[in-house]
Amino acid sequence: MADLTALESKIGEVLGLAMAAQGATEKVGKLVEAEGGHDDLRRTLERMDEEARETEERTTELAGNLDGKKTAILEKARETKQEATEMMSTYLGDDADALEGFEFLTMAEAGEVGHWSIVGKMNERAGVDGLEELVGWVTPIQHKHFEQALTGSIELAADEDPNEPA
Repeated sequence: MADLTALESKIGEVLGLAMAAQGATEKVGKLVEAEGGHDDLRRTLERMDEEARETEERTTELAGNLDGKKTAILEKARETKQEATEMMSTYLGDDADALEGFEFLTMAEAGEVGHWSIVGKMNERAGVDGLEELVGWVTPIQHKHFEQALTGSIELAADEDPNEPA
């Protein structure tokens, strides 16, 4: 398998995070559904899932254009997806609720914003064909996802009784 540059490794990471995001939106969607109501949050999660899927597709396509690196980038992506999925599993145990799900998404989306920003900065020197365009497309989406996850967390927190035993 080909050795990856620092930037190519980061591309694998953002790809893996996009893959993991799809599982996270599904998991959190089930938590929201189990509590009933909050149709707006379920629709938000569905859009986030679709955009994560498109991010995965576009990033995989870009990886395919990197001479002989696609397999190694996909391997890095799978590793990152596994790590992110394990983090989600740890954070969202068997007794997790919708608020905890959105709290996790808030952290995860903040991480994606950071990772894509790093990819963009690194590419300023590397100049990988098509990457600047991809970063320009996905970064606003990641910022929107972070804001939506935070807004969802706050909406769900407003429903909580702060004096109820934890």
